[in-house]
Amino acid sequence: MTPEPFPGHLLPMTHSISGHVADGFGAVADAFAHNFDTMDELGAGFAVFRGDECLVDLHGGFQDRQKTRPWQADTLIPVYSTTKPISALVVMKVLDDRTDFPGFETPMAEIWPEFDTHGKGHLTIAQILSHQAGLSGFCDPIDPALWLDPPALSAELAALAPLWPHDGSSGYHPLTWGYLAGEIVRRLCGRSLGTVLREDITHPDGQAPIDFWIGLPPEHHARCADIQRPRALPDLGELNEWNRAAFMTKWASPDRGGPEWRQAEIPSANGHGTARSVAQLYQGFNTPDLFGRCLTSSETLHGELTRRRTFGPDRVLPFRIEFAAGVMRNSEGFYGPNPNALGHSGWGGSAALADPDTNLSMAYVMNRQSNKLQGDPRARALFEAAYASL
Repeated sequence: MTPEPFPGHLLPMTHSISGHVADGFGAVADAFAHNFDTMDELGAGFAVFRGDECLVDLHGGFQDRQKTRPWQADTLIPVYSTTKPISALVVMKVLDDRTDFPGFETPMAEIWPEFDTHGKGHLTIAQILSHQAGLSGFCDPIDPALWLDPPALSAELAALAPLWPHDGSSGYHPLTWGYLAGEIVRRLCGRSLGTVLREDITHPDGQAPIDFWIGLPPEHHARCADIQRPRALPDLGELNEWNRAAFMTKWASPDRGGPEWRQAEIPSANGHGTARSVAQLYQGFNTPDLFGRCLTSSETLHGELTRRRTFGPDRVLPFRIEFAAGVMRNSEGFYGPNPNALGHSGWGGSAALADPDTNLSMAYVMNRQSNKLQGDPRARALFEAAYASL
């Protein structure tokens, strides 16, 4: 994208902010600059779409901690768990192609026989995607290298006993969710989730590409920004065996940031993109026809993917969460003023939302991480400014 000036706005050029804002959205540019002035922003992007129309596409700051490389329009950044809803769209598309299965209500045992251990086989795809599997992590040690070997890690999950009974409650699966979703896709269509995303959604023949990747090819690694880790641990509330297994053990995650991690497909946690591409893909929760790509039917999108699957206190995170099949519903107001919106946040502060009532989608990405698990104030300020500009 060629940077365009902000109509009627003087830019704080010390932040190297560039991009585009539509008429009437100057307050969003102001809020974006304010994050640099008051919230110690390093490098970031923010985008807003209304249907196919890009209303806001901003980027600024720096890719590196030394502030020597300006953030560019095509700078890539891992968005961590903001990846999950994009992966859920892939699962939805693959399920729609398999008319021999009952969609999201398909029991796991029917597509993944090895998963039918310890009473897990009756769980449906929808229950897996809404964090009801009881597999938030491994209590006993595993080799952390398994996280970079999705088939092997998935086999470990298939053999694992659930950490809590299947009672309709959710327990957030920060990493394991992606291996479960990825194996569902592989069992249904024989391709990996990242491959389906690339071949059928982001880079299909004859369509304008969407610059988002789950499994980043090496030729794109040079475009990635550095991550500045948070200075404090997140508040997980009262510690228990479920969130200890998910977050607190030495084997709870792989080493992040290296070439092998970027190339691996972790559909829960290592999608790489720009604010523009994330906002584009979250439009998939507003319409079944995503920029000319038919993902599903309206009935499947609104009747199956995005309806409530569970709502209440989460066993792993210290929040009440309303989960649909792979995306959060906005009951607690983290994703703008509309309770019908859908969204998700990622480790360190990235966040995106889709609002089917207004046909809006928004995405915030950054490389200076905070310790907020939900509701990072930088993202919330931008969401609020965008809604106020409508």
